[in-house]
Amino acid sequence: MLILRRKKNESILIGDNIRITVIESAADGVRLAIDAPRQVSILREELSQAEQENKDSVAPHYDSVANLQANLLGRMKPKKLIPPAPSAAAETPAKTPAKKPAAKSGTTPAPETPADK
Repeated sequence: MLILRRKKNESILIGDNIRITVIESAADGVRLAIDAPRQVSILREELSQAEQENKDSVAPHYDSVANLQANLLGRMKPKKLIPPAPSAAAETPAKTPAKKPAAKSGTTPAPETPADK
């Protein structure tokens, strides 16, 4: 850490593009003017800490999420699967195709068609 003493209207340069100038010095504090490019974020430390605390409080802790998940899963008891009741169609035996009567002796049988198979 660098410690400097500055008087009213004296400046401190940080790099080539940041200038801090003492505007007023009083018993209750110091007023500073900061000249920096727009892309450089300048924030009072107490505001930066408050911002970080807000971010931390909004983001849930892993343990909290895990506990919530365990509690929710514990309340959801798995339901037993009951097999469906057998239907009336399943209880009746399957019908077997009827056999054609045998041809009379002395006649030639008719040729089989695809429907006969």
